[in-house]
Amino acid sequence: MAEITRVARRELAAFFGSPVAYIFIGTFLAVCLFVFFWVDAFFSRNIADARPLFEWMPVLLIFLCAALSMRLWSEERRAGTLETLLTLPVATPKLVLGKFLAAWALVAVALVLTLPMPITVALLGPLDWGPVIGAYLATLLLAAAYLSIGLFVSSRTDNPIVALIGSTLLCTLLYLIGSPALTNLAGHGSAEILRLIGSGARFESITRGVIDLRDLYYYLSIVGAFLALTVYSLERLRWAERGTNPRHHHRWTLVTALIVANLLAANLWMQGVTGARIDLTEGRLYTLSESTETYLDQLQEPLLIRGYFSAETHPLLTPLVPQLRDLLEEYQVAGKGKVRVEIVDPQQAPELEREAGEQYGIRPVAFQTASKYQAAVVNSYFDILVKYGDQFETLNFQDLIDLKVRGETDLDVRLRNPEYDLTRTIKKVLYGYQGGGDVFANITKPLHLKGFISPVDQLPDPLPALRQDLESVLGELQTQSPETFSFELQDPATGDGALAREIQEQYGFEPLVVSLLDPTPFYFYMVLEGGDQQIPIPLPESLERAGLSRAIEAGIKRFAPGVLRTVALYAPSAQPADPFGMGGPAPSDYGLLQQSLQEGFTVRETDLVSGQVPEEADLLMVLAPEDLDETQQFAIDQFLMQGGTVVLAASSFEIDLTGGSIAARKADTGLEGWLAHQGLALEPSMVLDPRNTPFPIPVQRDLGGFAVQEIQTLDYPYFPDVRGDGLALDNGIVSNLGQITMNWSTPIAIDAEKNAARSVVKLIQSSPEAWTSDAENMQPDFDAHGALGFPVGEDRGRKALAVLVEGRFSSPFAGQPSPLLSESAPDPADAETETDSDDPQEADAEQAPPVISGVIESSPESARLILIGSSSFLTDTAISLANEAMQSRYLKPVELVQNALEWSLEDRGLLALRGHGQFGRMLEPIAQQRRLFWESLNYVLAVGALALVYVLHRRLRARREQRYAEILDNGGHR
Repeated sequence: MAEITRVARRELAAFFGSPVAYIFIGTFLAVCLFVFFWVDAFFSRNIADARPLFEWMPVLLIFLCAALSMRLWSEERRAGTLETLLTLPVATPKLVLGKFLAAWALVAVALVLTLPMPITVALLGPLDWGPVIGAYLATLLLAAAYLSIGLFVSSRTDNPIVALIGSTLLCTLLYLIGSPALTNLAGHGSAEILRLIGSGARFESITRGVIDLRDLYYYLSIVGAFLALTVYSLERLRWAERGTNPRHHHRWTLVTALIVANLLAANLWMQGVTGARIDLTEGRLYTLSESTETYLDQLQEPLLIRGYFSAETHPLLTPLVPQLRDLLEEYQVAGKGKVRVEIVDPQQAPELEREAGEQYGIRPVAFQTASKYQAAVVNSYFDILVKYGDQFETLNFQDLIDLKVRGETDLDVRLRNPEYDLTRTIKKVLYGYQGGGDVFANITKPLHLKGFISPVDQLPDPLPALRQDLESVLGELQTQSPETFSFELQDPATGDGALAREIQEQYGFEPLVVSLLDPTPFYFYMVLEGGDQQIPIPLPESLERAGLSRAIEAGIKRFAPGVLRTVALYAPSAQPADPFGMGGPAPSDYGLLQQSLQEGFTVRETDLVSGQVPEEADLLMVLAPEDLDETQQFAIDQFLMQGGTVVLAASSFEIDLTGGSIAARKADTGLEGWLAHQGLALEPSMVLDPRNTPFPIPVQRDLGGFAVQEIQTLDYPYFPDVRGDGLALDNGIVSNLGQITMNWSTPIAIDAEKNAARSVVKLIQSSPEAWTSDAENMQPDFDAHGALGFPVGEDRGRKALAVLVEGRFSSPFAGQPSPLLSESAPDPADAETETDSDDPQEADAEQAPPVISGVIESSPESARLILIGSSSFLTDTAISLANEAMQSRYLKPVELVQNALEWSLEDRGLLALRGHGQFGRMLEPIAQQRRLFWESLNYVLAVGALALVYVLHRRLRARREQRYAEILDNGGHR
């Protein structure tokens, strides 16, 4: 080892003793900085990662490593010093290793000097250092492979230029074999083999932050093979000097061939080693999470996951197929025999293609491709089927990929979050299958239903018959699962009224009445208890046995972890609009949100006009309420009083994007009084924040008296960009968002006195520099107000944009008759006349069931209210505008709602999984001046580091020369 070290030190001294090292390091840093800040436009990407630094590294290293290694042996041969080296008492392998390590050390020094760039990213945003460490390791391994090739070529010639060209050609060939330029010409099966051979695909695998033993061995095998060939090449030159010995030569040839063949062939054996890897990413993004394994452990039947991928597909989708296949194989391993994975090409299997189209609705998609010479259309499959029992769901390319526009012809296509998408789909089919069978299948604790119901003779029609139906339904459920389900019916009016007072204090249950003119009180309440959880069962609106059975089963399913939840959704109907002439949807259109919710929940739309939330609802979500009447308010209130969760997205303004301008008008939600009673208020203003997200804004430009309206992407204070300490990172609803833009938000006021006994969490807050404005004109005026376009208010400070309140609520309807009760009782004679018809079906249709209603005056501690001060940020318009501004698929508002629903319904598995696999966290908002500062700082640091290396080398050289001089002065003695 000492001899190898001495050779390496000699070569390093030779590098730094000439301009070679400084030219190499200077060129390397200059190209890296140029690519990082200009070619890949780091600040325009707005993503906190170091990917631009390493994206071009496989191509850059080809030329730099070839230039670095071209003189290592060819110069020795040309100058005639090779014979001297070969006659030294140093083995040839040690000479080769010494030169190799010297060149490799020079590359390592150059890489160390690039550290200011990832450090800059870490200062500007939440950088994940795992992929950065992996990228540096991959760069060192790739450089080692290229240098070993360069050493071999240099040993075969005495002309450095020939060595440079030969090394460049060999390294380029190794890179091109696995590059998209070649793999796009083959099917995904052949393309995968080419990628395994090529150096670039292995490099990308490690730069993800996953250190796979197969990738490490691939590079080490190339280094070992070409270093062995270099030793053999030099030994052949030694033979020429010493004469011939055929047996010795043949033995060397055979041993070298065996070494090279075994090193390279072992890559085939290593492909079966799939578990030897380390995931360095924060949160282990490329490793199946515990949440996924939890869902797979619930499987009782075989789960089929079948990937439909065409051999001929769009070139940008081809590299994603192996990634999905590897992920599906991990599902198969984690399923412990209960998950079957199949990868098929439907176009090669007509029966499977017909089955996919007829049974699962999977059909090919026409992708348009274009090359330098022609444009074409290819019909291909890129779908995944997940089937469990009789339930199945499909994922197509739109569900799986994330597209970012980097230029007019440059698209960045990646997998969005494949584990979350797959696990969410598995959860849906699993819960759908389990929910369709035995209602008690997944109940893990005894359930007890308490019915607080008056005797039959005290109940108005048709409740006596409904009570008999209730006893029948409860008896059937108890017979179905006697160990899990039990019930009891009690009359609260018996005795001294102690039970009536108890249920009034504990549940807020008040006596019911039929109408204001018939105030005879009675009780008809039900509560389902399991462990510490208590869920009131609402009286069905239809007052029929079927509705009663659905309501009770829905309550039972709330205790089961494996049942698909139901969300009652109130949303305004869409109105056609054309904002800015861009053809976007109307501001009241929530189609994207509804589609996303349907992927994980059963969504039941409701208008609340009946005064009741659907009985099977587990959660109520209200979007953009406007002028809600008392009946609709009562429906929301009573759902909360029953211990439910209400998610309310509302604002004091309605945004108008028509007419080519931005304006707002004040709008009443109808819930102002109800929110005030709960200690909350939507203030009559909107939040402006200097930390904001750019927005395509119509701007007037004056051309010599002629006004021209243009769409420009400018900073827009009405779009607060919230991240970091603006998010309640200790709460699961927002902890994994990273960033969110709250478009046109109303600040939320919190009454501390009324909420003293409740838990209040400010989920989302603006920056400390934010202010509010009640102006209805939201068109920026940059001439009058500078870069922000709006006057800065005096009320600067953090504004609450979303809050979570949990605990016991009181109803503002307490002590009042139910709004659902009519003010006049029907006359029996009139009723007989109205129902006297020859058509019994018509008579039944005209005879509506009576309204049975009371007021629950207070809620249990489990009630939750989530108030978001904006509804427009969830519209398709706002999301599409954010997509245009960021040139990527932006779904943070949808993720916020999904998080809120999953957290409220205590589906914490998917909630944790949504943050697992999130790539490319965003940078903090950076002004143009600060961008120039950071960019200039990196250039200065690079020049300073290069100068420091030069100074250190000069000092070391001076010390070494002084030492030699002292030795000479002592007569050659140390």
